[in-house]
Amino acid sequence: MKKQHEEKKKKTPGREILEWVLTIAAAVAIALVIRSFVFEPVRVDGASMDDTLADGEIMFVTKFDYGTAWFTLPWQDDETKEKATRFTTGGNPERFDVVICRYPGRGDTNFVKRVVGLPGDTVELRSGYLYVNGEKTEESYISDEYRGGFLNEMSPYTVPEGEYFVMGDHRDSSNDSRSVGPISRNMIIGHVRTVLWPFGSIRGIK
Repeated sequence: MKKQHEEKKKKTPGREILEWVLTIAAAVAIALVIRSFVFEPVRVDGASMDDTLADGEIMFVTKFDYGTAWFTLPWQDDETKEKATRFTTGGNPERFDVVICRYPGRGDTNFVKRVVGLPGDTVELRSGYLYVNGEKTEESYISDEYRGGFLNEMSPYTVPEGEYFVMGDHRDSSNDSRSVGPISRNMIIGHVRTVLWPFGSIRGIK
């Protein structure tokens, strides 16, 4: 009887394959939910956020505080990705948050920038210094060497409601709202919190 019972408990190859497929599918689904709604490691590409973030560093980016998720598939083209389903359920970014965002017409390409203008703010650059609503801001994260280029002058601009003005900390080497315009709330998808790699450069981001 015992031998017969053990034989009944043996799994067929088909059942084992099905269990493996279901396990892998569950793991992928959990990873997708975590990546979309909780956190994601993101690699810095380029010098537009020098000296706050360096090319090649890996950032820890939280998603839950802004609650914005995009659902796209790797094989979709940029036009299709522009029509991606987007969910925004969290709070709104604050001025000077360092964020991961998307640009119109660029699909799901990630950009790391700093929010310098909230909806309704008037932003301006004078000799490389940022003015918000007529008041000069103290930006200790900007190196003086990045204030003298031709991109460091900008006439007063009022940010439309529901949109945000973002710029890179390396003002002379950043493709940002000065060229692409303000971005809508659902284009801001993550809050940069920490540098995780290299280990010798681990630090919080402000």
